[in-house]
Amino acid sequence: MHDARPRRFLRHPAQLVVLGFAGAVAVGTLLLLLPVSRTDTAGADLVTALFTATSAVCVTGLAVVDTGTYWSGFGQVVVLALIQVGGFGIMTLASLLGLLVWRRMGLRSRITAMTETKALGLGDVRSVVLGVARVSLLVEAAVAVPLALRFWWAYDYSPGRAAYLGVFHSVSAFNNAGFALWSDSLTRYVTDPWICLPIAAAVILGGLGFPVVLELRRQLRRPRRWSLHTKITVSATVVLLVAGTAFVTANEWRNPATLGALDSGAGRVLAGFFQAVMPRTAGFNSLDYGQMYEGTLLGTVVLMFIGGGSAGTAGGIKVTTFVLLWFVIWAEVRGEQDVEAFGRRIDDRATRQALTVALLSVGVVSAATIALVEMTRLPTHQVLFEAVSAFATVGLSTGITADVGRDGHLVLTLLMFVGRLGPVTLVSALALRERRRAYSHPEERPIIG
Repeated sequence: MHDARPRRFLRHPAQLVVLGFAGAVAVGTLLLLLPVSRTDTAGADLVTALFTATSAVCVTGLAVVDTGTYWSGFGQVVVLALIQVGGFGIMTLASLLGLLVWRRMGLRSRITAMTETKALGLGDVRSVVLGVARVSLLVEAAVAVPLALRFWWAYDYSPGRAAYLGVFHSVSAFNNAGFALWSDSLTRYVTDPWICLPIAAAVILGGLGFPVVLELRRQLRRPRRWSLHTKITVSATVVLLVAGTAFVTANEWRNPATLGALDSGAGRVLAGFFQAVMPRTAGFNSLDYGQMYEGTLLGTVVLMFIGGGSAGTAGGIKVTTFVLLWFVIWAEVRGEQDVEAFGRRIDDRATRQALTVALLSVGVVSAATIALVEMTRLPTHQVLFEAVSAFATVGLSTGITADVGRDGHLVLTLLMFVGRLGPVTLVSALALRERRRAYSHPEERPIIG
């Protein structure tokens, strides 16, 4: 006898996350299509508006037009709002609004928020959502103030303009968006630590992920009590920042078009550090990536693909996925039966999830790179850089974003959307139901290698 009850499409919380982000992109596209959003009297074309809205909601930072001159003040505010909504998480924001209005949260809303924030349990959702709001506003304000003061005192901007620049770039940095209001991003401030360091700090904090930031706020001086997730994220972040700084600085030290053009050694180190931070998925740059050596670009591709921490504003496959796969390889090489990290045994399901995320990501990036190369006939290393930047929601570019054509822009738009939500989230959102087998097949082991 068949069940007469109608089937519901939205049976998984991840589906609401996908639809929420898609809705935000749609609203942003419509707002950017308005003539008031452009400095010109004519409105933006559909692909430009869609690409910009997706890049903002997915906190990527790739742009086909100059944000500071193409969009009007209204359009820039729309982009800034989309960045904030995308970074905070459309479902988390909806849950927070529900808390503020009704002072309560239903079970369905809790499950949805848990999917977006990666909270460990339903009882943690309320505190996580409120904590995310407090941390976001606190960090953005703390970074906006010194930026605004620097723009005002050192670069002769009016107080109002300096405050606007400080707020815009602070929100863009903490949410790992990388949108800047200058056509050359931050290259004019390449040796200014009062601009580069606050922005880098905001990017790092946003890239750690909200659960890690909230735990560090409570347990900063007691690292032994940190969770395994926090230990992996913090340690991997430090290693990647140090290694990335050393790699970029050493590789570009004598490049006359990048670090070689800077007079002071301190300025070169600052620029190298800044370029090591940004591949954590923030698209600011203080050097021209189009002038970098190919080896530096490929190393940056690796950093972008790894990304930042989970449940934050960073993209990529996430450092936890990368480190977990490293421990899997290490355990297999040593012939150990269990995968262990920091004195803890890793669950088999976590290793399968890490492998799934990594391989799906490689497949998506590879397919997109091949498609873009066929469409554009541009150099493969530049196309690969652009594809990984879009998928990892980084926003860095060698300068070919505007040259990939209309079809290429649509491919990059899809890459940004998939990369922000994550391959596993997107696939699970499209699945109508979870299947569980009531039986197991006989075990057999194929030959590997």
